[in-house]
Amino acid sequence: MLTTLLFTIIIVVISVVLLSIKVLLKKDGRFPNTHIEGNRALRKKGIFCAKTMDRMEMRRKGLYDILNEVKE
Repeated sequence: MLTTLLFTIIIVVISVVLLSIKVLLKKDGRFPNTHIEGNRALRKKGIFCAKTMDRMEMRRKGLYDILNEVKE
């Protein structure tokens, strides 16, 4: 039981170290931006994440709002 736990902890520590080598050794090392808006090609095509799309839709005026502005 103890050997299995130690073996698991060693594997996890090695994995974390290997995944963070670039971040630790580079001067301004950062984790890569994997968010959709971090991708220039998708941004040029107008593709955003679901939260951003919802926010944009909420700001967009509907027909009811436009007609009320015309009446005033």
